Amino acid sequence: MGKLKWILGLCMLTLMSALQSCDDDGYSIGDFSWDWATVRTTGSGGYYLEGDNWGMIEPVATSIPWYKPVDGERVSVFFNPLADMTDKKGVQAKMEGIERLLTKNVEVVANKEDSLKYGNDPITIYEGDMWLGGKFLNVVFRQNLPRSEKHLISLVQDKTQASAGGETTSSVVSQSDTETPTAEVGDDGYVHLELRYNTYGDETKYQGWGKVSFNLDSVYPSIASTTDKPAFKGFKVTIHSRTNGEGVVVTLDIDQPVGVPTVAKEVHTGAAVQ
Repeated sequence: MGKLKWILGLCMLTLMSALQSCDDDGYSIGDFSWDWATVRTTGSGGYYLEGDNWGMIEPVATSIPWYKPVDGERVSVFFNPLADMTDKKGVQAKMEGIERLLTKNVEVVANKEDSLKYGNDPITIYEGDMWLGGKFLNVVFRQNLPRSEKHLISLVQDKTQASAGGETTSSVVSQSDTETPTAEVGDDGYVHLELRYNTYGDETKYQGWGKVSFNLDSVYPSIASTTDKPAFKGFKVTIHSRTNGEGVVVTLDIDQPVGVPTVAKEVHTGAAVQ
């Protein structure tokens, strides 16, 4: 009996020591946090995450051993932070849950046919539910659900419009100029983009949430590309708002602190968009 008590006491001391070591960094077992992040694979099934708020998130334990990482994919991650990293911003963590996010690139509208393909149906985005993080444009939206065909959501650069202030230019654009988006900083210091939504005429009266991350690498100006232009301030995204009408411009400054809205954690989505 005495030996059993001694073993139990030793276990308690070990547990208290582990908890104390977590407390040194302000964390304890059972404290959970979350973030939107980009997956970076390291080979042989290994990975780490580049969190928009937390910085590097290094998995040292997991409750989801079946998760298969895809490099560059965006995820909503739930984790138990265990210890701060000493050489960089970030934490070592136990992974508790990962939700894959629809991850897309910026595309190009070159002509009327492209414009029709991407559509311009109204969409509901509440204030604060579009933000920049990790060189991604992140969006949480609400929309009428389709009956049978997935809707299409896209972030596009309209090559039939001038990037500087959105003034109309020639609608004739060569295919060679529209194969990939370009980092076109306007006279106002912003890269101008459009968020497009296509319901394909297939809507029900039932509403649901959607989440998407757009990779901005192709339209993110380098220092060299802005030497003869105004200082790069950020992005202006034009949307067709269900509540405020067409042509609503959302301004996103790059020097604004990342603020992932709470709804980005609470909302769970289905497979209603592509």
